[in-house]
Amino acid sequence: MEHHPEAAAVGQPSEAGAPLSGDGQARAATGVAGLDSVLPGGLPRNHSYLLRGDSGSGKTTIGLQFCLTGAAQGERALILTTCESETELHAVARSHDWDLSGVHIHYHDVRDHLAGHADQSVFRPAEVELPKTIEELLEVIERVNPERLVIDSLSEIRVSASDPRWFRRQMLALKDNLADRQCTALFCSDARDPDQTVKSIVHGVLELEQLASDYGPDRRRLRVAKLRGQTYESGYHDFKIRTGGIDVYPRLVAAEHRAPFEPEVVSSGVSALDAMAGGGIDRGTATLLLGPAGTGKSSVACQFAEAAAQRGERAALYVFDERVQTLLQRARGLGLDLEGQIDRGMVEVRQVDPAELTPGELSHDIREAVAEREVRLVVIDSLTGYVHAMPDERLLTLHLHELLSYLGQQGVTVLLVMAQHGLPGTPRQAPFDLSYISDSVLLFHTFEYGGELRKAISMYKRRGGAHEATLRELTFGPQGVQIGEPLRQFRGVLTGSAELVGETGS
Repeated sequence: MEHHPEAAAVGQPSEAGAPLSGDGQARAATGVAGLDSVLPGGLPRNHSYLLRGDSGSGKTTIGLQFCLTGAAQGERALILTTCESETELHAVARSHDWDLSGVHIHYHDVRDHLAGHADQSVFRPAEVELPKTIEELLEVIERVNPERLVIDSLSEIRVSASDPRWFRRQMLALKDNLADRQCTALFCSDARDPDQTVKSIVHGVLELEQLASDYGPDRRRLRVAKLRGQTYESGYHDFKIRTGGIDVYPRLVAAEHRAPFEPEVVSSGVSALDAMAGGGIDRGTATLLLGPAGTGKSSVACQFAEAAAQRGERAALYVFDERVQTLLQRARGLGLDLEGQIDRGMVEVRQVDPAELTPGELSHDIREAVAEREVRLVVIDSLTGYVHAMPDERLLTLHLHELLSYLGQQGVTVLLVMAQHGLPGTPRQAPFDLSYISDSVLLFHTFEYGGELRKAISMYKRRGGAHEATLRELTFGPQGVQIGEPLRQFRGVLTGSAELVGETGS
């Protein structure tokens, strides 16, 4: 394509049009949501960068978004492709609803040079083929004079260079030429390429990974392996390729998001339950609701959400283990108007598939709910489902600690629902111990008395102050969540089989 590009758009590029970063250096926004936050602000202009990743990891998609974002800002953008034809690139763009008419595309087939010099024997192949390839690419660059350039991929060009030193010399010449032209360039390369030449000469390196899970879709993540003289968010960041481009979910760092808030207690809307907690649970803390299945943990969490909405605070429920319809039906049976609160925008419920959601995406979603929609109560129901979204269970505690720290610093109250395994009268265990990172713990119990299965609740821990140490009976009905008097007339409730020792009623 040898025409002057018109402006093109890529959905809503992240930070598109922002010419300077916090350090005052001009940046080229990538157009990839979340990536410009990681860098931050985009790539420092007039430098070359390496984008490394296996086939299918998203290199071409990032390259397209990078060029389209520049074209949308009136910049000349050029894609030099050695592995996909112009027709194939347009097909990729159409799958994302993009129009590449504003981007120059040049397809260079390295096989043409390999075939043209197959019979000559005076010079080594690398002395003929690679300079010819670089020369042709420079001719196209000279003609277009791009401000943004993507070469996809260097791995194909590398095949024509048998001598690493010769390849390095040619790449240095290309890099210097682009710098003189004030062009920001992305070099795409296969992660399995053993040659580390380009990594050492470029200004920055972005590495993409595609991980196959035992069940569910592949997981993708990226990290900035190198960025000379600039700050960036280190570590791995989850990302997904969707229709419309790539979304990056920056790793959450709680220390970077501190906000003052007034300490206060948060009511459940049930006076007896608040009394057990010493007046209510503290704002900005995390409370663990722990007990066997069927003991009412989710119902109590819904009660907290309803109470938050009643006092004008937004609540968000992330439901892993049951359908949203079932949750709303149960809330309706307790006299809770969650559906009405959803319609009024005070409560939002998200059904979460742990096989599809990455931990980074969940943190990003919760962060958006807090920052953009002013959610003040977050319910994760349940942690058993949440752990299945983790690629490595050993990282669960660290990830949760960072998420809870962030929410606590924003003054957001968190309820974590977790089920214990085991039947009444048998030893029960939680799948993992999170009580030490929870500020408060509400324990739910079942016990048998008189041939009837009953429920009880107790406040096991509250860091913010005093609380009751009693066991109280817990019942549910059309009147909602009801907390009875302390079960002082019973002995052995925690064993699962209670014995009546007093004269007061049951």
